[in-house]
Amino acid sequence: MTSPELVKTTCPYCGVGCGIVASVDHDGTVQVRGDESHQANHGRLCSKGAALAETLGLEDRLLYPETGGQRSTWDAALDTVAQTFARIIDEHGPDAVAFYVSGQLLTEDYYVANKLMKGYIGAANIDTNSRLCMASSVAGHKRAFGSDTVPGCYEDLEHAELIVLVGSNAAWCHPVLFQRLSEAKKKHPEKKVIVIDPRRTSTCDISDLHLALKPGTDAVLFNGLLQYLHSHGHARHDYIQAHTEGAEQALHTAQASAPDLTSVAEQCHLNVVDVAQFFDLFARIEKVVTVYSQGINQSSSGTDKVNAIINCHLLTGRIGKPGMGPLSFTGQPNAMGGREVGGLANQLAAHMEIENPEHRARVQRFWNSPRIADKLGLKAVDMFHALGEGKIKAIWIMATNPVDSLPDADRVREALARCEFVVVSDCVRHTDTTAYAHVLLPALAWGEKDGTVTNSERCISRQRTFLPTPGEAQSDWWIIAEVAKRMGYMEAFDYFSPAQIFNEHAALSGFENHGTRDFDISGLHDDDLTSYDALQPTQWPVPFTGSAGTKRLFGDGRFYTPTRKARFIPVIPRGPQHAVDSNYSMLLNTGRVRDHWHTLTRTGKSVRLSSHRYEPYAELHPTDAERLEVRQDDLVRIASPRGAIIVRARLDDAQQPGCVFAPIHWTDQYASCARVDTLVAPIVDPISGQPESKHTPVRVTRYSPRWHGFLLSRRTLSLHEASYWARAKGKELWRYELAGEQATQDWSGWARSILCASKGKDDDRVEWIEYLDGAAGRYRGARLVNQQLESCLFVASSPAELPSRSWLMDLFSAKRPLSVQERSGLLAARSLQATDTGPVVCACFGVGRNTLMQAIQRDGLHSVEAIGQVLKAGSNCGSCIPELKELIAQCTKQYA
Repeated sequence: MTSPELVKTTCPYCGVGCGIVASVDHDGTVQVRGDESHQANHGRLCSKGAALAETLGLEDRLLYPETGGQRSTWDAALDTVAQTFARIIDEHGPDAVAFYVSGQLLTEDYYVANKLMKGYIGAANIDTNSRLCMASSVAGHKRAFGSDTVPGCYEDLEHAELIVLVGSNAAWCHPVLFQRLSEAKKKHPEKKVIVIDPRRTSTCDISDLHLALKPGTDAVLFNGLLQYLHSHGHARHDYIQAHTEGAEQALHTAQASAPDLTSVAEQCHLNVVDVAQFFDLFARIEKVVTVYSQGINQSSSGTDKVNAIINCHLLTGRIGKPGMGPLSFTGQPNAMGGREVGGLANQLAAHMEIENPEHRARVQRFWNSPRIADKLGLKAVDMFHALGEGKIKAIWIMATNPVDSLPDADRVREALARCEFVVVSDCVRHTDTTAYAHVLLPALAWGEKDGTVTNSERCISRQRTFLPTPGEAQSDWWIIAEVAKRMGYMEAFDYFSPAQIFNEHAALSGFENHGTRDFDISGLHDDDLTSYDALQPTQWPVPFTGSAGTKRLFGDGRFYTPTRKARFIPVIPRGPQHAVDSNYSMLLNTGRVRDHWHTLTRTGKSVRLSSHRYEPYAELHPTDAERLEVRQDDLVRIASPRGAIIVRARLDDAQQPGCVFAPIHWTDQYASCARVDTLVAPIVDPISGQPESKHTPVRVTRYSPRWHGFLLSRRTLSLHEASYWARAKGKELWRYELAGEQATQDWSGWARSILCASKGKDDDRVEWIEYLDGAAGRYRGARLVNQQLESCLFVASSPAELPSRSWLMDLFSAKRPLSVQERSGLLAARSLQATDTGPVVCACFGVGRNTLMQAIQRDGLHSVEAIGQVLKAGSNCGSCIPELKELIAQCTKQYA
């Protein structure tokens, strides 16, 4: 028997762009491992990447076209889309239609969508969910450098002697890069790491200094750094004179807003000694990389914050050299690829600009298109506002879920409900967005599709096919091209492969370029298309054939502004647009968790990824919790003027008092009331259009239902009778956390109505084990089929009275009849024989908190390395290492 073929591809999660080696065994089992030859990860994978094989099942896949909720043929569905778009354009003009696309698309998909909208429909109403994560970085780059150019590369994390992480919880959001940084610091203990973040996150595990600044004051801090560097003689005047412009005005503005250490410390609510230490380290250490992410970008002044950071690197000439420069960690696998092709409403294509008449003429000439967009389109938030007003009559949403991910999400839902024509291309059948589609088009998913993506360090990598096409799903580029052909643009969209599209994209990047534009991959153009299949990870620009790519830019001091000099940008710090008040007295910060991604459509399928954070929650500081009379694991209601959510409370002094953190991932598919973006105002940065997702005034109150409970079942269930529910995938089961405002008089009957809603072939072999204490409000019921546990329901008056779920969940994995002791344990609500492993800490190996605590306390495993050797926890992706260290510290303190 031959060995399975090994296919090199790229991870579909974050912007790190890790290389993966995938294979399919003879029995159809998929294996994935890190690609040791890929420059992004050198074989490492985070917990999400390592679990990719668990997310490839076809359950809830969209496999066939649908029109009006009914299965359709491809021809009928494509004709409907083309004819309806054409009619609306004819009646209302090209600005009446829009595309909302995604960083999940491959570059080839993005290219065809952008070409159709801007060159053939003739409008610029195409924008992407990447607007939500990196638009401020793009705008800051363009203002400073004259181009959307990331100057450095991941290697700089190893070369730098000081890493400043600003608004970046890399340990959870970019774990592979965090592990690279952690390993580099372990090898070189003298390397300094400073974390600037209002929260104390897992990233602080390796920090030498944590600056927990007041939310929204980043520009003050970096203006203060700029002023400090200048006044203490650390400005590189020769570099400034030769390669920059505007320094004097930027310094004058910084001096006005942040004149000295005391002023900066007071405005940022920091200790002046800590501010002085940060400024001194930045000044003394030449090799400095400043990493920034959503904490900077997702702000109504995000672009200014980006430029405040860049200003400091320009003043010291620390840019484009090994171990020096600003480095943006982006959120999506192809956010940069979308920028390259012009997938934003304010771009044209190949880093050319809509406002530039020469650029418009050049692109139209290259495409030979009948028209070209001549004005900026609507950015994401404005696009859906126009949709709600009826200005946009038709929208095509591709590979994204705006009903959950855009701010003011309930208004987005209302806009889609009113829209005349909604098309959704997706690989998932049921999302909160597909519910509003008039036409659904089935797209290929990761492992099935073929193309390229570009990561945060400008590295173009291939995503390759290793799985068969399911159902009638098609590539996104094929779907778009077929619609374009039916709209009358046959010749321009007569594509037969992604290689052909990439070749055209590469050619456009070099067309009449002559070194005037940063993005040039014309060296990858190949007339016979043979090199595409073998394309190795390559960092652009690649301006000529045979080029090995470009690790860093701007090391020569030449930029892409008209003067070829970098621009200092004067930054006047602006606070968040909405401040807290007596009605909404706490600040909501939103973000990701360690093991989940976006809206759970992929990670929600994985048992291990659903084990660490299985329920929507909010983190509160204990002093706030005490004031609100909220205890650990209570439910809380978080409200803003736009909506409300109900989530579980987690008390954590890593939060600042007055602040609350809630993850973005849960949707109506996974919880009853947890769509966090319903709370967020549609406030955007005026330059980038990126929403202010990190600063929403909210009101937090304890939610007090009459009863709490949980249900474990081998089947998915409808639990809309419960006031609160949240579900997560477990091994051989679904886990439901429940609460209700109305207590039933008949718990046994209610349990049967849920768990026996439909008759089955095994009904004659069903038995029930039940316990009821009506006075105490306790109910325990278990449904057994063939003497094996099929489902169970536990109810109590408070969360603290409910038993641990972990030992119960283990009973579902036992493929045998329950023992007498196990049956007794169900009634007693505790395990009478098995060890309760506790909540999962290490997702890779399923190691629970109780197991770890016991190993630390009883077995003396007082280091991460010792734990890894015995229990394997922390020895794979490393994402759980900060939590392991916290447990070790807790046990050490407890027994000191």
